[in-house]
Amino acid sequence: MTAFYLCRRAALSAVFVSAALTVVPATFAQDAQPAVQPVADTAGAVQKSPDPAKPADPSQEPVDHRILGVLPNYRTANPMDVYEPITTKQKFAIAVKDSFDWPNYLVSGAFAGLYQLEDTNPSFGQGVKGYLHRYWTSYIDQSMGNMMTEAVMPTILHEDPRYFRKAVGSKKHRLYYALTRVLVTRTDSGGTRFNFSEVIGNGVMASLGNAYYPDNRGFADTFDRMGTQIATDAFSNVLKEFWPDVKRHFFKKHVDESAPVAAGSN
Repeated sequence: MTAFYLCRRAALSAVFVSAALTVVPATFAQDAQPAVQPVADTAGAVQKSPDPAKPADPSQEPVDHRILGVLPNYRTANPMDVYEPITTKQKFAIAVKDSFDWPNYLVSGAFAGLYQLEDTNPSFGQGVKGYLHRYWTSYIDQSMGNMMTEAVMPTILHEDPRYFRKAVGSKKHRLYYALTRVLVTRTDSGGTRFNFSEVIGNGVMASLGNAYYPDNRGFADTFDRMGTQIATDAFSNVLKEFWPDVKRHFFKKHVDESAPVAAGSN
């Protein structure tokens, strides 16, 4: 059993790390690029037009509700000078969108495929029947986990389920910030504290999983499911933090490549 859990964690970690690595390198590369200084025009000063791909304040650029145009991104918020809490109704609205948006069906299918390869819960069997059984259990884990951590627990514990982007500062600092938000959250009063909603919510769902995971019951299996979901949320925060940078980076590259070459003056 120990070898099984180690293999499973390694496989899941590879999936999450791969997702993070698609985002972070492009943003880190921006720090390494030397700044290009404007060259004075002796014939006459030319006013440089502002870069359309770079907002004046990166922390206040509009939030994109779909990462990569697909993944739900409804609970991301920009930094606030003055904190504004959200209502219980808004918390549930965010959770419903995150839980039942169509890309979640694809995510559940990916997890089901991974569990099928691992032969997790052998009693589910293999083939189409086994895959469908793993699919609906994975979907319950994803959707109900979102409801617990983004709506139910935040309402009971008066915590804010939103991810507030840092947006500015070094990439390493922002990466650390994003990964640790599963452990730190804001309260409805604007303060910060341990993220009880994330840990307790996923713990409750992992415990309920004992009812429909007959082959993986007990403390170790419950802790494994809870840890997997928290790790998923941590890397999801990394995507939320850096997606605007990646989008802006590639948009700027596209603009630079498509911009016409200015003709020299006579």
